[in-house]
Amino acid sequence: MDDITPQDLKSRIEGSESLNILDVRETWEHEEKNIGGENVPLGTLPHRLGEIDHWKEEELIVYCRTGNRSGNAKKFLEQQGFTKVRNLLEGIEGYLKQ
Repeated sequence: MDDITPQDLKSRIEGSESLNILDVRETWEHEEKNIGGENVPLGTLPHRLGEIDHWKEEELIVYCRTGNRSGNAKKFLEQQGFTKVRNLLEGIEGYLKQ
């Protein structure tokens, strides 16, 4: 599935759309600033798939600081059978510039 731009995500959040969002940054990063969603650090993702398994067939937006870790998470999740994963391009940094 195609990735999502910061502009598109911001528009959807401001429209009060119900979204499945996964933050793969470290917990301390999530606590500093976030755009919501579940926080499962990339390093723990393989061991915590059961926590997000209910999103396997739903659109899942994954983000990190700049889009690199979430890009890796997207690839991993697709290998695990997640069918609609979208990486937030430019990560939270790009989102906060909007």
